Amino acid sequence: MIDIGDKAPRLSGTIDDGTTLALSDLRGSHCLVYFYPRDNTPGCTNEALAFRDRYAQFRRHDCAIVGVSRDSVASHARFRARHALPFALLADTDERWCEAFAVLGEKTLYGRKTIGVIRSSFLIDPAGVLVAQWR
Repeated sequence: MIDIGDKAPRLSGTIDDGTTLALSDLRGSHCLVYFYPRDNTPGCTNEALAFRDRYAQFRRHDCAIVGVSRDSVASHARFRARHALPFALLADTDERWCEAFAVLGEKTLYGRKTIGVIRSSFLIDPAGVLVAQWR
């Protein structure tokens, strides 16, 4: 599991516009990587809208934002367009990002236990080091 002071993992994946994004592409500025369970659910939509509404503040501090969930590229594209999100959404369909950041865990929904994404955020500094996490 990644912890504060660790180098961010070497990962890449497909974002909502179909292009590839590598975490290393974001070096040189701060980056907030946030993991969320699912596109277009009430809690995840509220979280995305909160980041959208504060996006200018993040940019003033030279901080990029990347949202990550296990949804498809097409789902992310619809979600991003529907809510005018100014940041990329990465489709972690093979769960490599989720595993690297250890955000998968047991959840109970309507009395049923499943393995899902635990809502979490990670702040990576310009050198690629994890400096804060909210799990």
